[in-house]
Amino acid sequence: MASWGKVAALLRGVLRSPRSLKTFAQYRTVGRGIVASVIGTGVVCYYRYHVNNRTLPFAVYAKEEKEDAAPQMSARKIRFIQFASVVHEEEPYMTPRDFLFSVMLEKVDRKLQKRVLTKQDMNGMLVAASKARAGNDLFRNLGDNGLISYTEYLFLLSILTKPRTGFDIAFKMLDIDGNEHVDKKEFLKVRAVMCVNTTLQAYFFGRKGDNKLQYKDFSRFMEDLQAEVQEMEFLQFSKGMDTMRREDFAEWLLHYTNAEDNEVYWENMRKKIPAGQSITFDEFKAFCLFTNNLEDFAFSMKMVTEANRPVGMAQFKRAVKIATGHELSENVLDTVFKLFDMDGDNCLSHKEFIGVMNDRVLRGLKVQPQNGISGYWKCVKRETLKAAQEALGDGGCPI
Repeated sequence: MASWGKVAALLRGVLRSPRSLKTFAQYRTVGRGIVASVIGTGVVCYYRYHVNNRTLPFAVYAKEEKEDAAPQMSARKIRFIQFASVVHEEEPYMTPRDFLFSVMLEKVDRKLQKRVLTKQDMNGMLVAASKARAGNDLFRNLGDNGLISYTEYLFLLSILTKPRTGFDIAFKMLDIDGNEHVDKKEFLKVRAVMCVNTTLQAYFFGRKGDNKLQYKDFSRFMEDLQAEVQEMEFLQFSKGMDTMRREDFAEWLLHYTNAEDNEVYWENMRKKIPAGQSITFDEFKAFCLFTNNLEDFAFSMKMVTEANRPVGMAQFKRAVKIATGHELSENVLDTVFKLFDMDGDNCLSHKEFIGVMNDRVLRGLKVQPQNGISGYWKCVKRETLKAAQEALGDGGCPI
């Protein structure tokens, strides 16, 4: 305000001066220009001050672009990358040995970096796979001399959880044209494998990819893979012995579980399971066959007992027989009942038992409890499709 007062006083002084009156006409235009200049300067200063220090009501700002969050990897994808020991064209791959370790061990213990494969390495692996003989030691014989992609890893995981009755369905999913054999093109469509010849491709279709996969060979492959993993797990928990102690069997049952009642189960094992009694490999295999039929078992339980009621051993045996067509040994049944008998009434809660067994079958790769094993297969199928889309988007084989 003081500045404006000085300007006004200066103008009054100019107008009062006689000389100014005589020349008023000359300076009238100039005076107007001075006033306009002063006012204009004030407006400009006001504008600059408020633009620099205050947001004008009509100011428009460009929306700040945020980077898309990186997609979160699933537990299966993370586990695959952790256990994969080789790299080809910047993609991680498992070897057959890696796959066996991934389903047996909770954590990988690798002290070396992933091995980058050369073209010579790849050719050697294809030759080894094409010459490999069927058997329940296929993956162990191949060892690190093989290549398994992520989508094939999901495929192999689904095989481990399938009951024998599901083998035919699995083959028909591969047999797209329904001619009762599968060629390499069909396998690539369903499995969505990228343009890399892998161990499974060479084993199923030969090194050149022109062989046909018959159902009997595919079924045997599934049986052999299940048997190989079962034998590896048995040897792991029996410490290489021909029989497994009952407490070792209990440890195997609870290996991947994170149930709130785990401590109660361990206490039951310590108090109720006698030392020095063993379980044979045949008994162990029969129980593994049972775990791959959990959904059928759960349905059978609804038929033989009321919902959510504790069940006795006779009811349990009957439900297993209905679901699998086989019986569990008294030795195994006694271990299971003593382990999961929460209140000492010689009965077990089949709901809790099913929850623990689902964890066991899925080997720590949990899905939502209400989805069960079928939910697991759906999840595997969804992830396989996602991997296929990523492969095609990144320049994978056009199928």
